[in-house]
Amino acid sequence: MPRLRLVTFNIAHGRGLSPIQGLTSQRKLRLNLRRIAALLDGLKPDIVALQEIDERSRWSGNFDHLDYLRVHASFPHTVFGINNRRTGLLNLSYGNAILARHAIRASETVVFGTRSVGEKGFLYVELDVGGRCVPLVNLHLHFSSRAQRLRQLERLLAWLREKHRLHGKRWAVPPIICGDFNNPGTRDDATASLLSHLADYCDYVLHPLTGLTFPSPLPSRALDFIFLPAGCRNVRCEIVRSMLSDHRPVLVEFEVD
Repeated sequence: MPRLRLVTFNIAHGRGLSPIQGLTSQRKLRLNLRRIAALLDGLKPDIVALQEIDERSRWSGNFDHLDYLRVHASFPHTVFGINNRRTGLLNLSYGNAILARHAIRASETVVFGTRSVGEKGFLYVELDVGGRCVPLVNLHLHFSSRAQRLRQLERLLAWLREKHRLHGKRWAVPPIICGDFNNPGTRDDATASLLSHLADYCDYVLHPLTGLTFPSPLPSRALDFIFLPAGCRNVRCEIVRSMLSDHRPVLVEFEVD
């Protein structure tokens, strides 16, 4: 199997470094998304896991950001995992998404709550990579509450156990898990807990092992991670220097046995 390049990136609704959602003009949003597309074009990933991306929201220009990136970064396959929907004058629709060079054979979205705004969740996809099924989870956890993150983690783990029971035999490797975890891997919190629980499947390695991803101008915290299972080898990881969002992207390159 060829080497795969995976990027996880919280793009902050396309607003760049603006601290307040809704104050960025559509022109600036489109310009920033074109810059994100150019960044991706330079990184040449096979798979991109995006968080905080809008399908059509009034506060972010009222256009489909995933389709805009698909066209400008030339990705043939995409899927949205919408966590938040609100209709009416202040409509919004946003969540997680995947851009891929490989065909997406299946996808599923799990939302952690029922509010119309502020909810987190995860998007699961199965990618066809050279005829082999590579599963991936794009996860976004609660930003302020450790208790909430741990409850969300319990739901993810229960869902994974059932998915493994039903479909594990067709996986080339156990699921790759990536995204914005909103807590560092070194604390007694969801990221460290998830790493421990994933040992039920195999030995996982958390990437990046060192380095900081947030806030992007002067990073002081590591919030964005990629969990690679055993079977992913010859790994290279990089935190990409970028100020196109308040998060920096994380890139891993690896081979699948």
